[in-house]
Amino acid sequence: MFENRGRKCALLVYIDDATGKLLHLRFATSENTFDYLHATKAYLQQWGKPIAFYSDKHGVFRSTHASEKDRTSGLTQFGRALYELNIDIICANTPQAKGRVERANQTLQDRLVKELRLRGIDTIDAANAYAPAFMADFNRRFGKLPRNPKDMHRPLADHENLDGAMCRKEVRKLSHSLTLRYDKVMFILDPTEQAKALAGKRVIVCDYPDGRLEITDGEASLPYRTFDMLRSVHRADVIENKRLDDMLSIVAELQAGRQQQRSKSGPRRTGQTDHMFGIRDGSQSNGYQKRGTKPGRKTDFTKDPVVIAKRQQALAQLKAAE
Repeated sequence: MFENRGRKCALLVYIDDATGKLLHLRFATSENTFDYLHATKAYLQQWGKPIAFYSDKHGVFRSTHASEKDRTSGLTQFGRALYELNIDIICANTPQAKGRVERANQTLQDRLVKELRLRGIDTIDAANAYAPAFMADFNRRFGKLPRNPKDMHRPLADHENLDGAMCRKEVRKLSHSLTLRYDKVMFILDPTEQAKALAGKRVIVCDYPDGRLEITDGEASLPYRTFDMLRSVHRADVIENKRLDDMLSIVAELQAGRQQQRSKSGPRRTGQTDHMFGIRDGSQSNGYQKRGTKPGRKTDFTKDPVVIAKRQQALAQLKAAE
């Protein structure tokens, strides 16, 4: 979209099939669940609920493990969110089947790209800020009058919670010590009477696109504290000793080389902002600062090829012992 002026991005397009008008645009780093939840929430807030969304068979919309007997099993997180709001999703079998949006995409790939270039827009935030003005001009030029002027969007029902639906939800069993694990973080619930009554029962973890995370019993939110399993261990102050310095540098290299990854079954957090699951270097967050080398005998010693070879040998032995 930015023609090498900025990072690559994707455009999420919502178009009215009856009029060909653009109803919502969102620039995102990729087609991902959190950005689609964010964009769909904005769409529903502005227009209301359609009877159905018509999409392709992208993994955000369609699971390959759905059951033919149970409509709710095998739903993606996006499909589950729409199901809670009584909105259907229809997946086209071919790109030609959803020709309206594909033809609009061809126009957008030409006109929108040029408009962004003329305005010097090269970031996702700036492009999203410009999108409403572009849509208004696009709809004025290319929108058609519908055969039936009735608006088929429906208002949200009183019992429907838009914010509560547009998130990623997972069910966890609460231990008798009032703890649960989600994406390699331990959540410790405050020992309220409500939480104690849920010990041994199932609760719902709601992971929102804006980074909020809520634990609920289906009705009320439960306060909690967290303990992250992947945070680095706090290191004590380094003693001025050459051998200890060398050994600590080896340990630091090992720590940096470890793969600190979240759960493979957890969400890919593309499109989610300000969440708690970023992995920081615990030693640096606790005040440790890496010292630079100073000229002199010690620097010459650490750069000695024999010393470097011994260090690499010790590093190999430590790796083999893990």
